[in-house]
Order: sequence, then structure tokens, then C-alpha cells
Amino acid sequence: MSVPTFYHTTVLLKEAVDGLAVQPRGVYVDATFGGGGHSREILVRLGPEGRLIAFDHDADAWRNKPADDRLIAVPENFRFLKRFLRLHNYGGVDGILADLGVSSWQFDTGERGFSTRFDGPLDMRMDNRSERTAAQVLGSYSELQLHKLFEQYGEVRNARQLARHIVTHRGKSSLSTIDSFKALIRPVIRGHEHRYLAQVFQALRIEVNDELGALNDFLQQAAQSLNPGGRLSVITFHSLEDRIVKQFLKNGGYKERLSDEFGRETQPRLMKEITRKPIEPTEEEIKNNPRARSARLRIGEKI
Repeated sequence: MSVPTFYHTTVLLKEAVDGLAVQPRGVYVDATFGGGGHSREILVRLGPEGRLIAFDHDADAWRNKPADDRLIAVPENFRFLKRFLRLHNYGGVDGILADLGVSSWQFDTGERGFSTRFDGPLDMRMDNRSERTAAQVLGSYSELQLHKLFEQYGEVRNARQLARHIVTHRGKSSLSTIDSFKALIRPVIRGHEHRYLAQVFQALRIEVNDELGALNDFLQQAAQSLNPGGRLSVITFHSLEDRIVKQFLKNGGYKERLSDEFGRETQPRLMKEITRKPIEPTEEEIKNNPRARSARLRIGEKI
């Protein structure tokens, strides 16, 4: 089974798949197929009767689909996990893995609009069937909406000033390309330019793809879809995602715990933490793949 090298270097490959405790006859989900690295490793550990259901709403990802009858490909967002598991007649599965990072291929392909390094359309859609693009967000959102977006999703320190600058000047120049947008906001960039732009682009990408909403939907459905003893491995790449996953596992599979007037929990826990602290890449992995630096892996188990 050959592994393409042109697309993506898989982060925390062994650690994330180890976390699933793969059983040869089990049924597993790779919720973010991406470059296919985690899927291939799961398939290596599965026996002939095992099954892997892989999700990805990015059409480019399926260039890497391995020729393996044990793999069921679902070209949809992982927020529809339960719907498509039912469609394929799987009421419960033994493990679910999600790698929330943007793939190297997406970052390195200018026409996708994710990278600050290449010019291209200001797009940022993971799923090109979606209508909302980054250009539409920048051209139509109010100053308050843009302020909250950059502040909450990008932690941009002068988010208010940035939003006001965009709204004031967006009618005077095109916002259809990455270079035109970078030129527009250059007067308000603060600190290290590359870091600042990365924060701004992260905020736009999260909004365009409703990434945090999709993550919350996915986690709730993952807890419901796992068989007892089934494992959930989730790799995050920024603090917003990691906080959501951490709280989800800490709260036993809920966004927040409900309790009575005496402080007693009124909901049965669905999940328990396997990793109290996140697993981080080794120094060697970071040296070989600098983009792995911010990765954090958390693992939970269905009770």
C-alpha cells in the first residue's frame, strides 16, 4: 500500500491510532480523511472483516483514497456523522478519529485561498459546494460582526481597529484576492506580520466553514455513536478547538454538566478521559514537520 507524499504529512500518526486500540474485526471512523495517513494506519491494523468509514467534504482529499474494499468513503462533513452511519447500516462503531488541522496540500495550493504566502481567490471553503467564501464575509459583515469574528476566532489584538478599517475601505478596493486583502489591511497590522496574518486568516477560515459549530455537532454525535468501550481520538491545532474537546471529555460527553440543587450530576456520563493532559508531538516530529508544533491529541472512551 503506497503512501502519497505530495499531499500531507500526517501528524501524531501512531499516537492517534494507538489511542483507538484498534481491534481487527472492529468498525472505525476517520472523520477527517485528509491526506489519508490515519486511515491507512487503521487499515493496516484491521483484519479482513474490519471496516473503516472515512469522511471528508473536501473533494481534493479523495485523490488519496486507497483501493481497499474495507474502506467506505463518505464525501461529507463530519457534522453529519450519525446520519451517514445510519445510511450505511452502522448503529455503533468501535472508534472515531478526527484530525482538525488544515492539510499541507490546502495550505500550499494558492487557489484554495487558505495560505498567506500565495496569491489566489479569497475563498477558504473546505467544501466547494458551499456558497459562503471569505470574500463574501469581508464584503458583507458589519463592523461589529467582523470585530467579534477576529477577536473570538483569531484572538487578533486590535480586532476592533481591523474591523473598522475593513468596513471603511472595502468599497474602495477589490477584496477578491489574497494579495488585495493583505494590501488593504497592511496599515493596521501590528507585531509580526506573518503571525498577525495567520490569526486573521484562521478567524476567516473558521467562520467560512463554521468549524466550531461543526466540531460541537461532531462531538455530540461521536459520543452517541460509539459502542461501550469505544475510543475517540481528536487532534486539535489551536486553543479554541482544544478547549472544546477538553471540556467535552471532562464533562463526560456534554457541552456542560447539569446538576440538581445539591450539586449532584443529573446526567449519566457518556465519556471518560483517557488522557488527562494532551499528547504533544515529539521534538523529532516537530523538526521533521514544523506544522505539527501546535498539535494536541486528546483521547476519550465511551462508558
